[in-house]
Amino acid sequence: MDRIQQAEEALKEAEGKVKQRYRLGYHIMPRANWINDPNGLIQFKGEYHVFFQHHPFDENWGPMHWGHVKSKDLIHWEHLPIALAPGDAFDQSGCFSGSAVDDHGRLVLIYTGHNMIDPEKDLFYQTQNIAVSKDGAVFEKLQDNPVIAEPPEDSSRHFRDPKVWKHLGDWYMIVGNSTKENVGRVILYRSPNLRDWEYAGVLAQSDGNLGYMWECPDFFELGGKHVLLISPQGMEADGDSYKNLHQTGYLIGDYTDETNKFTHGAFKELDHGHDFYAVQTLLDDKGRRIAVGWMDMWESEMPTKADGWCGALTLPRELTLRDDHKLLMNPVEETKQLRTKEYRECAGREISGSYLAKTSEDLLEAQVVFDINDCDAETAGFKIRGLGEEELVLKYNLTDKKLTLDCTKMGKAKDGVRRVRMDASGKLALRIFIDRSSIEVFANHGEATMTSRIYPREGRLGLELFSEKGAVKVEEFTYWTLKDIWKKS
Repeated sequence: MDRIQQAEEALKEAEGKVKQRYRLGYHIMPRANWINDPNGLIQFKGEYHVFFQHHPFDENWGPMHWGHVKSKDLIHWEHLPIALAPGDAFDQSGCFSGSAVDDHGRLVLIYTGHNMIDPEKDLFYQTQNIAVSKDGAVFEKLQDNPVIAEPPEDSSRHFRDPKVWKHLGDWYMIVGNSTKENVGRVILYRSPNLRDWEYAGVLAQSDGNLGYMWECPDFFELGGKHVLLISPQGMEADGDSYKNLHQTGYLIGDYTDETNKFTHGAFKELDHGHDFYAVQTLLDDKGRRIAVGWMDMWESEMPTKADGWCGALTLPRELTLRDDHKLLMNPVEETKQLRTKEYRECAGREISGSYLAKTSEDLLEAQVVFDINDCDAETAGFKIRGLGEEELVLKYNLTDKKLTLDCTKMGKAKDGVRRVRMDASGKLALRIFIDRSSIEVFANHGEATMTSRIYPREGRLGLELFSEKGAVKVEEFTYWTLKDIWKKS
């Protein structure tokens, strides 16, 4: 508790020095300093809880604590005191990622203890541990931690990010892992009581092309299939795919509990923007599978460090599984609560060139539908226009059927372009959420998503629709100004 109090005091002091220019209006972000992976997503006693990896003493990554927010509606978030601080014998160097469960009315966190032996040689060991809360705010670590002291004998030292759930009276835990030969995999444990865990074997493993370590696994049923979410480290870029340092994606298949056999198809990327990693999910009381990811990327430009903070989480997204086993992500219904004023522009018009809706607002949602049946344009698209030369370009090429997000002129001068192939099938529907330093694109109702941080230096001029080398019909162009959930009234 002393360590948590010190962290809270450091945060309070740092919060007063944070610059506001890129502070987000409706996303989960730290009060100050660094955050990364979302952890412990759960609905507990009628409220949504999201924890996250947090360094409360610095705007750079460091000894990981668990930050904590809660919400009644997935939109309006409240910061709670730090939940976990490292420094015990089983988590000396960090409380790494994990998950949360409701155990007979107690909120239980299951997390990785990171223990550094030799920083210069990057020698460490990792353990799985438990902390318990009666009120959902103050947590007490088990005195007999760790509950799993070491990985299987054929493992490397990478052994982290437990995801725990209950099935038919038993607890299940999957852990991100790699073999001694540096092959990424997910391993499975079972327990009757969250304390005593038995190793059940390998759930899934790389075929040699999916990296050296699988971080932040999540495993659940959806649409009659089983879904394994993973964040592989060490995958090579392949054309327009796997362009970020590390990836997040999924395997779809069938799981047999008795044999622990998961038969699955090929790995697919979940988001094709610059800044999406370590996604985690929860199942809420409406039966929805809701996902939240870290809205940044390792070793990327992070200009907000100069402002005394770094890192944010995506909007909550509902996952659904299409008949062809494609996983779709779309904003949860509750995001409509953010809308304040509505503006309708140029619906039913044909544009050849461009159409600008002037607005200087920086918290916006836009809904654009292009009718691309019998369209003679080569591309149709959307821009955020800044003052001067600044702009962000989102465009669809009707010939090669690729959606391109170009942030080169809005804070990503290096490696600013991402592309994804998508068959628009007659309509190009774009739902776009713009915050002060982020954009989230949902194309054709989750057919493709692209999430990126942006860093405009100038003000906003407006939102522009455009076509190139021909005309395109605009079926809908609506945008909304959005409320700032963090603004103190």
